[in-house]
Amino acid sequence: MLLDIAAELAKGGGTLVLVHGNADPDALASAHAVQKSFPDVFIGTPGGLDRVSKLLAKNLGIETFEDVAKVHAARILILDTSGPEQLNGEFDLTNAIVIDHHTRNTKWDGARMYHSDESKASCSEIVYELLKAAGKSPPREVSLALMFGILTDTGYFKFARPNTLITFSELMALHDIHMDEAMNLAETETDISERISQLKGAQRLKYWKVGEFIVAASQGSAFEASVCKALLSLGADIAFVGSQRGDDFRVSARATQTMVRKGIHLGKLLGGIGEETTNGGGGHPGAAGLTGVGDVEAILNIAAESAMKLLKNM
Repeated sequence: MLLDIAAELAKGGGTLVLVHGNADPDALASAHAVQKSFPDVFIGTPGGLDRVSKLLAKNLGIETFEDVAKVHAARILILDTSGPEQLNGEFDLTNAIVIDHHTRNTKWDGARMYHSDESKASCSEIVYELLKAAGKSPPREVSLALMFGILTDTGYFKFARPNTLITFSELMALHDIHMDEAMNLAETETDISERISQLKGAQRLKYWKVGEFIVAASQGSAFEASVCKALLSLGADIAFVGSQRGDDFRVSARATQTMVRKGIHLGKLLGGIGEETTNGGGGHPGAAGLTGVGDVEAILNIAAESAMKLLKNM
């Protein structure tokens, strides 16, 4: 499949690469690698970039377009996006190529090509495989970007798998890149607004004890994933944090590696809730998201109840 995708990207007419809203470094690094390796590639970020990705784009000079209506290309490549709902806007999926590392989603079945490899801890790893299939060696700055994408998506190797470390070492060896170069590529201190969101998340916290485990949920207005991580550091085993924006909501979920090893899969849990509520959810065993239309408090309660049910059945 990757060889077929590489052949398609090499054709003329240009490619519009799309990434999920509030795109993280893994998504941006993957898009940057494709842009530097294939002709006439434009990176579309209709849902914007997160704080670290903005810094990564600035440091590497990565040009992106939020207004993708201005970009005319023969094909669309969608990267690191677990479902169509994570894209900001309506796009013709019959002409889309999808590369992802989340749980396979049947909503992508209408795409022209769909390659999903859940065994990879990051999309950057799959894109590196794509480049190798195309016989292309990434230049130094692309290798750096892919390494940073891997680092951030694995929690600096906390959630890495054996093949992740092999890919990372190959990228290091290509251009004799030292670890500190990749780790400091977009280093930044936590913004005060993010720290305030973490404190508010703790203030609004609800939690339930199931045996020896704790499920937590909270509402906020921003930095949902960061607040989830803060709740785990406070002692939760599974955390759900949501925000309401008009009729729309966004929920992030995180679980400890202990929970993942016991069989918890947040991507499947939120994916199921998404189907039940006609919204879009998915992700990894230990990190997932859910977006759509509805009442975020109700969605958080459903998520917490579903998690508690899984824990009780363990």
